[in-house]
Amino acid sequence: MLDTMHTDLISRIHATSIPTVIEYAGAGSAALWQLHAVAGSSRTILEATDRYAPESMHTLLGRLPDQFVSRDTAVAMAWAAYRRACDLRPGPAHNGVGCTATIATDRTKRGNHGCWIAIANQHGVTAYGITLKKGLRDRIAEEEVVSALILRALAHARGIPNEPPLLLQPEEQLLVESVAHTDILTAFLTGTYACVQYNGDLTYEPVALHGVTLLSGSYNPVHDGHRALLAAALASTGQPGYYELSVVNADKPALPYTTILHRSQQFVDEPRLVLTRAPRFIDKAALFPDSTFVLGYDTAIRLLDPKYYGTGGVEAALHDIAQHGCRFVVVGRTDPSGAFRQLRLGDIPESCRSLFVLFDEDRFRRDISSSSIRAGLQRLAES
Repeated sequence: MLDTMHTDLISRIHATSIPTVIEYAGAGSAALWQLHAVAGSSRTILEATDRYAPESMHTLLGRLPDQFVSRDTAVAMAWAAYRRACDLRPGPAHNGVGCTATIATDRTKRGNHGCWIAIANQHGVTAYGITLKKGLRDRIAEEEVVSALILRALAHARGIPNEPPLLLQPEEQLLVESVAHTDILTAFLTGTYACVQYNGDLTYEPVALHGVTLLSGSYNPVHDGHRALLAAALASTGQPGYYELSVVNADKPALPYTTILHRSQQFVDEPRLVLTRAPRFIDKAALFPDSTFVLGYDTAIRLLDPKYYGTGGVEAALHDIAQHGCRFVVVGRTDPSGAFRQLRLGDIPESCRSLFVLFDEDRFRRDISSSSIRAGLQRLAES
């Protein structure tokens, strides 16, 4: 049974309605039970996973940690949990909890008993560490300390004061370390920034660009055809070049948080990748004035499709794009039948043809696509 103090604390945690994912290893499961024992846990708990087997930890972190019970491992678990929470319930605030612990068991352990617990959110990460005095408590009592610390970490992250005491001995000190880190990607996804640039190491920064050449795509995956196309366009425009990924698509669902991270990590060199929430070129033109957009044939056909426009249609949209000083470079693409398709001037409204530079087959052709690469990988996986 929970006492009144713990029940009140957990009720206040649930009242904040901050979606949370918990990853724990070695101890901490009692905190999950306690959170679920108080009404309202559906507002808090999105998912919780016990990473007991080394293979499970490898799945979470993509590697086996050098030391399982450590600050660095707890922090890595917390950030993985935070990213998972962002995927499960998009929004402005999330908590990711990582708990790694070693406590009393049915054999004598050579090392210390204790835990590291970290909680990550859009503002940074805070880690809590305790070394427990061996032989003072049984396994259940040590589990209670670890789980109480998880609740304390959740309360601190939500700004909730007056949490229950941990009941530590004088020689058992609680270590607390915080590192501030603004999650620019979450701020971007919730509308704080219109455009951000990927800088590597899972970091982004807000940018405002004009007079650039952009190749837009889904980059699933990026390939040599993309690189060669942007290089060819840059030789023509003389502008700085960027890859652009819109996380919102006119024809598909919005990209999840971890998918954005995965695709961003493909871009570690120049030209850089920028992220937008601008699915149509009329939106991109307002965001990137005086710029050149590089299109393949299939994208150009969608650009000229009236279904994406309201009153005024394609011609009015292209005139609006021209008002922002933007233009297009268009290259041909091989369709699924193997035929090479090229945009013709006759496909473009006559009053807007000056906005387009059409590269013929001799100037640029690459018979490669992300979909063909994915299909090849799928066949390989099935063989």
